[in-house]
Amino acid sequence: MSSATLLRPAAALYGMVMSLRNRLYDRGIFKSWRSPIPVVSVGNITTGGTGKTPLVDWIVKFYAASGIATAIVSRGYGRRTKGVQLVSDGRHILLGSRDAGDETAMLAARNPGAIVVVAENRAEGVQFLMRQFAGRLPGVIVLDDAFQHRKIARDLDIVVVNASAPQELDAMLPAGRLREPLRGLDRADLVILGKITDETQANKLLARLKQFGKPVLRSRIKPGPLIKVDGTQSGAIEHGKKALAFAGIGAPAGFLHSLEAAGVKVTATKFFRDHKPYTETAIRSIIGEAKRQSLVPVTTEKDWFRIEDEPELAELLAEAGCCYLPIEQEFIDSTAELERRLMGVVKR
Repeated sequence: MSSATLLRPAAALYGMVMSLRNRLYDRGIFKSWRSPIPVVSVGNITTGGTGKTPLVDWIVKFYAASGIATAIVSRGYGRRTKGVQLVSDGRHILLGSRDAGDETAMLAARNPGAIVVVAENRAEGVQFLMRQFAGRLPGVIVLDDAFQHRKIARDLDIVVVNASAPQELDAMLPAGRLREPLRGLDRADLVILGKITDETQANKLLARLKQFGKPVLRSRIKPGPLIKVDGTQSGAIEHGKKALAFAGIGAPAGFLHSLEAAGVKVTATKFFRDHKPYTETAIRSIIGEAKRQSLVPVTTEKDWFRIEDEPELAELLAEAGCCYLPIEQEFIDSTAELERRLMGVVKR
């Protein structure tokens, strides 16, 4: 008997609990606090990497290009701090990945004009920034990974679904990857079908998602040029040179696909649990394996932000010629509907 079969009773119970919780919120028995500042939520319905962070980055940049000051409020997964913490005041970055979480630190670095706060309770995070920045409140707040966090109301609910792993929608935790029953998509205002690498597979999933009557936009991950972690240069690995790919992320297959799309030939890999802190032992093992096979160590931008906050580990990888691969959101469909809804939030 498979482990998934053994876990079905627990998954059924978990699904019932999540369904009851959602009904209590829907009927107003559990209350959601409404922010006076418009709120856009970007979240998942499954665990693991769906491409949510590149979408948050895209949205913040869209608002910035439209002249709208933006704040990001995130839980800050993997951070060593608790409670509400100010990561960036929109002028200076105040915390690194150890205290902010790797994804949040990366978002802050990519968007230096945005206020960034981490808080397990997003409502408390928003209330904090309203007090802290009463003299220059943002025009909109983007909640990172908040679809199931219903303690705070939102004006626009966007859900990202991973097109490269449609099986993730087939079973509840702990037997599968669903955080709540799929009918939870009824709450979404818009669905992004992301990380598309196989058009046929994506189209099947698209038809399934459209049954919920929500607009669905298709997107994929666009890799940028490799960047050397020592900052001396950017660009591709030397011609003929092969890579050892390493990462601690939710969906390493997507990273490998992005490396392939960037023209990097990967011949060895080392993967770790998502958000797992790197140790000196792990880094030396990666470097040693790369040297033995004459490979260039290559990691994700998110992983590099986690490592960069550990100077000794960062120095080891810099000496080894390590590179990281930045990525960004690329839409296959027109973004007109998404842009209209994003602007509609701030014009209410």
